[in-house]
Amino acid sequence: MKKSLRPIALVLMRKLIGRCVGSRIDWRKLFLVATIMTTAGVVVPTFVFPYPLHTWLLSPTVPSLNSTMQLGETYAEPRGRQSPLSPPFLIVSVNSSAELIKLQQGKKKKPIVSLGRNPLPRKRRKKSKVNDEPKVILPPPRETVPYRLQRHIWSLPPDEALLYARKEIELASEVKDDPYLYPPIFRNISLFKRSYELMELILKVYIYPDGARPIFHQPHLTGIYASEGWFLRLMEGNRQFVTRDPEKAQLFYLPYSTRQLEHALYVPDSHNLRPLSIFLRDYVNMLAMKYPFWNRTHGRDHFLVACHDWGPYTVTAHEELAKNTIKALCNADLSEGIFVAGRDVSLPETTIRTYRRPLRYIGNGNRVSQRPILAFFAGNMHGRVRPILLKHWLDKDEDMRIYGPLPSRVSRKMNYVQHMKSSKYCICPMGFEVNSPRIVEAIYYECVPVIIADNFALPFSEVLDWSAFSVVVAEKDIPKLKEILLAIPLRRYLTMQINVKMVQKHFLWNPRPIRFDLFHMILHSIWFSRVNHIPIPQS
Repeated sequence: MKKSLRPIALVLMRKLIGRCVGSRIDWRKLFLVATIMTTAGVVVPTFVFPYPLHTWLLSPTVPSLNSTMQLGETYAEPRGRQSPLSPPFLIVSVNSSAELIKLQQGKKKKPIVSLGRNPLPRKRRKKSKVNDEPKVILPPPRETVPYRLQRHIWSLPPDEALLYARKEIELASEVKDDPYLYPPIFRNISLFKRSYELMELILKVYIYPDGARPIFHQPHLTGIYASEGWFLRLMEGNRQFVTRDPEKAQLFYLPYSTRQLEHALYVPDSHNLRPLSIFLRDYVNMLAMKYPFWNRTHGRDHFLVACHDWGPYTVTAHEELAKNTIKALCNADLSEGIFVAGRDVSLPETTIRTYRRPLRYIGNGNRVSQRPILAFFAGNMHGRVRPILLKHWLDKDEDMRIYGPLPSRVSRKMNYVQHMKSSKYCICPMGFEVNSPRIVEAIYYECVPVIIADNFALPFSEVLDWSAFSVVVAEKDIPKLKEILLAIPLRRYLTMQINVKMVQKHFLWNPRPIRFDLFHMILHSIWFSRVNHIPIPQS
């Protein structure tokens, strides 16, 4: 066909050249004809041909035999565009002749395209990360206050603002329901909510800039004593409550860490805490000489936060520091005479494993139906309570999983956290001191805590009703522990387990604090103590 067309084309070209040679060319007509032909060449195919020209002229890349694509997958053109003329290619592997025969039975023959390397590599699927943090539900924003009232309160001196807050708390209107707070876990939700709102409106804290690192202004953020470090970090980074003007402050913060104090000054195995208390005494005396604020109230408007077991003993060398200052302590032992109920604050002891993600590895407890174990405890043997607990319950009852350090034969099948998630009750006995991080751990894993520690002031007990979500057992009743737990009706247990879930958000360290979380609950307890101890004028 090509050979027969070539002579004809040559003859036509000769005649055309012969006509043009020796004759005058009208360039205007020639330009007009060229324009018409060009326009026709662009417009006519658009209406005549059902598909664009590149579809007819360009053929898609054909795969070769070395690809790993599976039978039935379709080949995609670059940029996700597929030729409408050609149907999706059957991608066939070398060993798929039997499958191909089945597909072709009863159908017209289709072109078999050999498998080739895919010009567009597939995107790798990202592995979904396991969410190992509890779901944090954001609280509603605080209610707006009329500008005139806000301006009037801010104009009051600090003590008068506290008096105003105390009167408002006593006249708090009744709250029956709240979209975020859960009334059954509170002693008086109306009083707590009004007090919290006034704290957000009024409270200003002055942080003393004095003190050298690492004892001051350097928080310790991991381990079982991390609560004091996280409060220090979040307090110093806060803009809502912190003020640089001490004349506007209702509270003054002593920004030291008992954990760092131990590392810096304690001599190992000396059993002598006197150097620690003397150091803190000298620090307070320096503040009293440099500033007028300590002597103005003898330290009653000052507070400290200490989670180390030795926290109470570091204040004993200074009389006003021990008697007047508001002390937020993990070791909230009422029997030693240092922690004073109603004035001091019980600080929750929390274990932080990763300071970059304080909420990691906590939460996500099992449902009640997936908790076959009645009670669980595992831990080191120290203090007066734990040896008694093991004496009565170690390997005595299948329902009571009570151990010392978790044995390897047990941990191979179920680790510590899995035990807590699989137990209805988690036993939280005191160690050397009355406090224990297991209380908050039990709340994290939605296991009802059973607290065995006489003379322990429970955290936030001024606002939270611990009987709604925990069981407190006297040390003398350890032999009757199973009997006490079995005596709790199922409906009562289910209610407590729900309450544990609802109280969990008040014990979380959020990297960026949100309303009603652990940072704000500690600060509210300190604020509430100061408001309740502000002297009322006789008039």
